[in-house]
Order: sequence, then C-alpha cells, then structure tokens
Amino acid sequence: MSNDIKVRAARAEDFPQWRALYRGYADFYKVEQTEEQAERVWSWVNDPAHEVNALVAEDGEGRLVGLAHYRPFARPLSATTGGFLDDLFVAPESRGSGAADALLGALRGIAAERGWSVVRWITADDNHRARSKYDQLATRTMWVTYDMAPGGN
Repeated sequence: MSNDIKVRAARAEDFPQWRALYRGYADFYKVEQTEEQAERVWSWVNDPAHEVNALVAEDGEGRLVGLAHYRPFARPLSATTGGFLDDLFVAPESRGSGAADALLGALRGIAAERGWSVVRWITADDNHRARSKYDQLATRTMWVTYDMAPGGN
C-alpha cells in the first residue's frame, strides 16, 4: 500500500467506498446502522444546503482509506462559530499511514479558512489508539458529555 495520502471532499461516485468505511466505523462502535440511515447521511453529505460535510482520505492507488464528517456549530458564549468533527475513521489496514493526520490537518485548514474558533470532537474513553493520536494534535477538555432522550421523563 502506498502512503501517499490525499484528502479531498467526498464526491458522489465515492459512495461504495465511503459506505464500506462508514460500515467499519459503525461496527467499531457497535452501532447498528441500516442502509436507509447510511443513505440519509450520504444525502446530507451531497446536499450543499445541509450542514454536514465529508472529507475522504485516498491512498496512492485511489482507494478511500478514511473519512471525516464535520459541520459548523454556534458557540453563543463566545459569539463564535466552531467546527464539530462527528466521525473520523481510518480503515484498520491503513492505520499508521498518515490518513488520520491528513484528515485532521485538512479539517484544521478548513476551520482556519472559515474563521472557526475551535474544532471539537468526542471519542470513546476506551478508544486508546485514537486518543493517543488526538493527544498529539489537540487539547483534551474537562467537559463531560451527556445525552438526554427527547420527550418522556
């Protein structure tokens, strides 16, 4: 495998390779994801009016080896806009290739171009390999994340 990683925006013809990567991401987190859900996300990525964007990492042979989904978010307390990295995944056989660095570097560049005040993401506490990479490139925060279901008590 070539280590010549190129990062670019996802294109419509990337769907089959993107889907394989996104399936790997869902499997990694043990999340059941239907084809309908994946197709909805892909429709968001390909809709210029939708907030979700996607980057893909491509190796020297043109194979997609990684993906990153990101979007802007408002930060009322600082009166700024930040970027949120929803998903970052590199195929297991391509880990160590520089794809994660390239994806995060491209996102850092996008953030600078758009004037975002921060790029933020969350990861699982036990995702040690990814956290090791993130610790090299970003600052771990003190914030604890909560999820609340809509409706109900």
